Amino acid sequence: MSTRWYPRYSKGNPQLRVFLPNFFMKLVKPEVPQPPNVVNFIVSTEMSKFDIKNYLEKIYKVPVDSVVTYNKMGKTKRSTVGGYIVKDDDYKLAFVTLPKGETFEFPDLFPEEKDAEIKKQQEQLEVLKKEWNQLAKKNQHRKGVPTWLGL
Repeated sequence: MSTRWYPRYSKGNPQLRVFLPNFFMKLVKPEVPQPPNVVNFIVSTEMSKFDIKNYLEKIYKVPVDSVVTYNKMGKTKRSTVGGYIVKDDDYKLAFVTLPKGETFEFPDLFPEEKDAEIKKQQEQLEVLKKEWNQLAKKNQHRKGVPTWLGL
């Protein structure tokens, strides 16, 4: 099943051979709200429903109730340089339904850091607003003249 090249067999221990599948699975957030027991993946286009179910059950030991897949076409857009058309790669979306009682939630990574960063940015914004108001008050009589053109 794998098309990767491995070193030739040679006598002795340990053998440096690891057989890995050519498949990939990328966990993505759903575009529309879904039940808590449904998980979305972008998977390799060569994977079948059976492959996806086995991959999750054998490697990650996740119980799977059903798998629904469909292929999505990559977006096409016009290049800014040259004006030719560029198309993104096609991909396959898999909706994996977990058994009843099983739920999945995306973990909230680094929640304290985000709150602290947002607070810091809000404080900086307030300082900048005060500075701008002071400049605007100072240059009230010079309407239409940029503030950087000082006298």
